[in-house]
Amino acid sequence: MPYTTNDIRNIETRWQKFWEAHRTFHVEADPSAPKYYVLEMFPYPSGKIHMGHVRNYTIADVIARYKMMRGFNVLHPIGYDAFGQPAENAAIKNKTNPADWTYRCITQMHDELKKMGFSYDWDRELSTCDAEYYKWNQWIFIKMFERGLAYKKASSVNWCPDCETTLANEEVINGLCWRCKTAVVQKDLEQWYLKITQYAPSLLEDLKKLEQWPSRVRAMQENWIGKSYGVEIHFKVKDSTETINVFTTRPDTIFGATYVVLAPEHPLVKKMTAGTAQEKETLEFIEKTANKSKSLRMSGDQRKEGIFIGRHAINPVNNEAIPIFVGDYVLMEYGTGAIMAVPTHDQRDFEFAQQYKLPMRIVIQDPKNPSVSVENMNEAYIDEGVLINSGEFDKTPNEEAKKKIAEWMQLKRFGKISIHWRLRDWLISRQRYWGTPIPMIYCAACGVVPVPYHQLPVELPKDVQITGEGGSPLARVRTFVECACPKCGKPARRETDTMATFFDSSWYFLRFCSAHNAQEIFDKSEAQYWMPVDQYIGGIEHAILHLLYARFFTKFLKDLGLVACDEPFTRLLTQGMVLKDGEVMSKSRGNTVDPDEVLSQYGADTLRLFILFAAPPEDQLEWNSDGLEGAWRFLNRVYQMVEKRHSKSQTLKGFHSDDADATLERERNNAVKRVTQSFEEGYKFNTAISHLMVLANAIDKYKIDSANLGKQHLLNQAIETLVLLSAPFAPHVAEEMWQMMGKTEATVARVAWPDFDEKALKTSTIVIAVQVNGRVRAQIQITPDCSPEELRKICLSDPGVAKYAQEAAIKKFIVVPNKLVSIVV
Repeated sequence: MPYTTNDIRNIETRWQKFWEAHRTFHVEADPSAPKYYVLEMFPYPSGKIHMGHVRNYTIADVIARYKMMRGFNVLHPIGYDAFGQPAENAAIKNKTNPADWTYRCITQMHDELKKMGFSYDWDRELSTCDAEYYKWNQWIFIKMFERGLAYKKASSVNWCPDCETTLANEEVINGLCWRCKTAVVQKDLEQWYLKITQYAPSLLEDLKKLEQWPSRVRAMQENWIGKSYGVEIHFKVKDSTETINVFTTRPDTIFGATYVVLAPEHPLVKKMTAGTAQEKETLEFIEKTANKSKSLRMSGDQRKEGIFIGRHAINPVNNEAIPIFVGDYVLMEYGTGAIMAVPTHDQRDFEFAQQYKLPMRIVIQDPKNPSVSVENMNEAYIDEGVLINSGEFDKTPNEEAKKKIAEWMQLKRFGKISIHWRLRDWLISRQRYWGTPIPMIYCAACGVVPVPYHQLPVELPKDVQITGEGGSPLARVRTFVECACPKCGKPARRETDTMATFFDSSWYFLRFCSAHNAQEIFDKSEAQYWMPVDQYIGGIEHAILHLLYARFFTKFLKDLGLVACDEPFTRLLTQGMVLKDGEVMSKSRGNTVDPDEVLSQYGADTLRLFILFAAPPEDQLEWNSDGLEGAWRFLNRVYQMVEKRHSKSQTLKGFHSDDADATLERERNNAVKRVTQSFEEGYKFNTAISHLMVLANAIDKYKIDSANLGKQHLLNQAIETLVLLSAPFAPHVAEEMWQMMGKTEATVARVAWPDFDEKALKTSTIVIAVQVNGRVRAQIQITPDCSPEELRKICLSDPGVAKYAQEAAIKKFIVVPNKLVSIVV
């Protein structure tokens, strides 16, 4: 019977029902068995899955199924990162409640994931918008508050005056609110932060442990954490008691500092200009800069803007009075919010100095152009050289001068040697409804008080009007806001901010260890068994924030004594994007392919096989309908192979093998070895599938006499091996074929992975090419253990070689073992 669309629908439906009825992929901690925890970054429930989802989850599923067949106790869970702004926006647009919208999308996504036949332990399915989950978000927050890691401070946010709400950076488009097109301003609000900076040293140091993470991701995190060694230099403000502290990693250039630039947000700016002629212009500049995004201000392509504030600072190394500017390219979030400008040796400073006609001084001599002057410089000199115009440090190589000048300034008390971190504390407050309520209470008598643990969770009220305007919707729900102080019992009010959704995803992998535990955040013994995640899979776009926050939470929970591991994810795979017509699939581009349409025509196994064969997991995948057809034909071919060539009649009694038998056995064992290596040495699934095709070709070539039961045995063994090796890639049809062959196991998912015999891989003879002066002149057959002397003799006795190479004329005789002989005459 041919493998048709109707066949695949029936097969996939039957086996999905079987797996569900028999809870095939349900798993419990078993200390007697080796564990393997494979996890893909859980999805935001947008409803329909897209090809990016399919690729990510298929990669994880193949790994999970392979590990099951290798005898591991495999945990492979799924859940939904269900809070967030998209649901709130959808609710506003569709005049519905975010919860109703989200749960409908979760149901739809659940059903679509089921159609793909993924090997999830569905008993552990969770949603972060469930109170049973976000109760523990609140528990973690209070634990952090108790340890001084959660705190509140004023900070600047994007604010739409018309909508009266904060906006994320991505919601500010060309300086305007994405919703109403009103000009966005910066506004100071009291907001909640998590002190991730306290963990900066261990977050940086422990990157060394993540040897199985992509080096690119580790480098991105290292740069984000940003540990810098340098000097914090004290610039006293002339005619003032104020001091501007500047951190620099380039103390070797201090003698070339000709002005200082402060961030518009720096607290000294308003203080130093208050009541002066520059006050009005400075305040206008601050307001103007507040309307620019931070990324735009930091962009190297943007024209730098600034103003002189009428004050001077004293360069401590030469007592020179240098002007103080406020500039848009300096951010309060980096360093101290102030820089010393050395325009001859920093390109941004060079452009700024030229624009405002500020003085410049060369302090590092270009060895290739020692006579260059400021007047004929076209750009800053940023390479190495010796110091000039630097007092007693003249003629010192600048790299050597960094240490010497730093120590000298510390001795003179001009500054202090210090370490600075680029990492800043994590702002988690959101003035939105659809998120975890921050479990804090404000009491006029007692101050800020956490909600008692026994009162958790603080649940989101369901009857809320959401318009997207007027700040937090929770602030307008009197029954939510008004409460009694847990300490004194007097009237108090609840916090109306909700948590950033990154909070939810920073520990979900731990909750999966005991997903529905009502008594505690998770069972410690279960977490001890399952953690860390052995294989984590997700997009490179999460290389910094999500992965960094997950590492931070794991370290905090270890400090609480809840987990034993330092890091949450042992191995990380960042899968490539799915492209069509050379561009990432996107609704806006109109180049998407609906997985449902592919499933209805080809089935899940064909889609899985195509996705895995088309490109290595880390690479971009170009959608190709011809490739889909090729995957369909291959599965059809294997199915018919089982149907037509496999037989229960077999015996080895009195059987004498020949070369054809040895060839089939060699190909069978080679396929097992190569497919296994493709899993164990970097998930080269496309290579693995190509080895399945090679084995299928060998089976097709193997001809038997219907009366030769010994040969039928070898053929059966080869076909059964092909089916087993195919099982992780095409699980539905593999299940079907396993049963068609009369196997007694209930499911192929739990059948042991086949072994291979190295002896069977050896051949009695091999064919190698012989070149003379780079051109192939013969193909010779030799034994694998042929000696160099014998090989030389065979080569030179071949007529095709002898015609061009005589013994006396040979200059070189090069042997590439078992592959090639190259003779140079």
